[in-house]
Amino acid sequence: MTSVRPDRLRHPGADGDGAVEIVEYTDPACPWAWGSEPAFRLLRALTAGRARWRRVFGILFDEDDDPAPDPAAETAWYGRYIADIARHTRAPYAHRLHWVAATSRPASLAAKAAERQGATAAERVLRRLRETTFVLGTPADTAERVRSALTGLDGVDVGRLEAELGDPEVVAAVRRDHAEARDPIPEAHAFHASGPHGTGVKETDDGVRYALPTLVFSGPGGRVAAPGWRSVPEYLAALRTVAPRQLWEAAPIGPGEALAKYRSLTGPDLSLLTGGTTPPPAAVRVDTAGGPLWLHPGEAATHPALIATAESKIPRS
Repeated sequence: MTSVRPDRLRHPGADGDGAVEIVEYTDPACPWAWGSEPAFRLLRALTAGRARWRRVFGILFDEDDDPAPDPAAETAWYGRYIADIARHTRAPYAHRLHWVAATSRPASLAAKAAERQGATAAERVLRRLRETTFVLGTPADTAERVRSALTGLDGVDVGRLEAELGDPEVVAAVRRDHAEARDPIPEAHAFHASGPHGTGVKETDDGVRYALPTLVFSGPGGRVAAPGWRSVPEYLAALRTVAPRQLWEAAPIGPGEALAKYRSLTGPDLSLLTGGTTPPPAAVRVDTAGGPLWLHPGEAATHPALIATAESKIPRS
């Protein structure tokens, strides 16, 4: 699989910088989106400075959804569903899912608010929120759980973010995301492929929405929808279709550089970004049912998984 070194990829093409747009339809609680993160990290690095990347939150679970008649049975079923997906994507998953997210709106609001603090903060906030579900098994589905998950997160002004969760502009932006995700383009409607995501749209109670995740590529060569979990070669083919005059190639970065940049790495992250499977010596290991998660020491210092483990070892009188 191809890997990427961002500083080797800034080749101005005849199409011009910024001529390509990538729209990512996603949700913090979506297991397929979690499994797609390694490929998306590679694509974001590959297209840095040459494409505009915009993220749209589809709200997989909403506040007005009917509650499950048997929450324990629903949680057990959904935990098995996540495990089945993880066996396909090779993503880590929690030893136990403690509950199904009642709503993904608070996490989406936090991720949207984090965008005001720049790309690095936005990536770190969304990653940490995903890990509450897929590493800890405790989805951040309330404002208080979001606050707890993000406490101490490096590179993020968490106090500012908390204050902006209810900001009218942030709320309106997530409302627009919800609506946009339920208005798929014709290319998504027309999409059909083999594999776990055979169609580009999913039915909802009141219509359809994009399959999550979906990337929509636009450029001088046209527009391509890549719905669901897709391979890196498929994404590269989409880029070459919409921007055929640009060079889309990749080279690996070192594991230490990857850990410093991304702060949190799965096995597939290591494979795609570094071309290997060995984490740097300084990485802190967190074991999950689907393999290890590797954390930068600075990330580990405030990560809920490590804090929970440390607290569980404190003797109780």
